[in-house]
Parts: sequence; C-alpha cells; structure tokens
Amino acid sequence: MAMRDALLPEFENEMSNTRKVLERVPEDKLGWRPHPKSGTMGWLAAHVASLGQWAKITMETDELDIMPKEGSPTPPEPPTTRKDLMERFEKHSEEARKAIQGASDDDLQKPWSLLAGGTAVMTLPKGAVLRGFVMNHMIHHRGQLTMYLRLNDVPLPALYGPSADEGGF
Repeated sequence: MAMRDALLPEFENEMSNTRKVLERVPEDKLGWRPHPKSGTMGWLAAHVASLGQWAKITMETDELDIMPKEGSPTPPEPPTTRKDLMERFEKHSEEARKAIQGASDDDLQKPWSLLAGGTAVMTLPKGAVLRGFVMNHMIHHRGQLTMYLRLNDVPLPALYGPSADEGGF
C-alpha cells in the first residue's frame, strides 16, 4: 500500500472532526480569550482552519522559515464570520487533500525542514511532517478550541466517542 493511501483515511477523519468543532464557533465570541496570555477564540479557530495549508507547503517545498531574517511573515486575518472561517477551512483542507493524493512514497520520504531565522528547528521526512506537524498539530489546537467552546457553554460534538453534549458519533 502506498503511504498516501494510509494517510488519507486518517486525514479525512480528522478533517471531519475538525469541521464539526469549527462549525460550533460562535461569531459573537471571536474576541473571547480565557486568559490574557491566550489567543482569542477567533485567532485559535483561524489557526485550526488554516493548518491544512501546511500539507501543501510541505509537499511543494523542502523547508519553511517561520522567522525569516528579512521580516516576519504576515499572519492571516482573523475571521469575522463563521462563513469566512469555514471557507478558509474547506479551502486549506482541499489543498491538503490534493497534496497528499499527489504524493508518491519517494516524495513522502524526502526530508523537510522547519527553520527559524535560517536555523533548522527540525528536519523530518515529509510523511512524518504531514502526520505530526500538520494533523497532530491540528488535533492539539482543536482540543484547545473545544475547551474554549466548553468555557462558553457551547455544546461539543461527538468526535472519537460521545461527548457530554452528544451521544453517538
């Protein structure tokens, strides 16, 4: 079995779960944060919605400098509506899906590096980056987002099993 064929079902399941969470983000709480050191709900939701773009970046490049010496990258605009958030998520998810579908085993075994100011922070095979740095990273922040939702009394969807708010899957 090709490596991409093992990654795609996991990717599809995680995108489905992520969609369920993002659909619950209340527009009137985008500026809410649980602590002064925490990002806003809008920032966190946008981050979760945008992480799929890292799959495309990973497959199309051999490295990414997140703190380039010539200037910092421009962060994405925070969403102002749930529609904007969901459109961003769907766009990046589709780009990620296409990047994974088009990857050969050789592509997925090529090294990819994350740089900070020109210095390698990590170098992993692209397949490991897709699983660890894209999907697991998304799952981590999605978990944070569910806590933001819970603290705002938003019912949580069933993801890997029933939630306190929904039975079934």
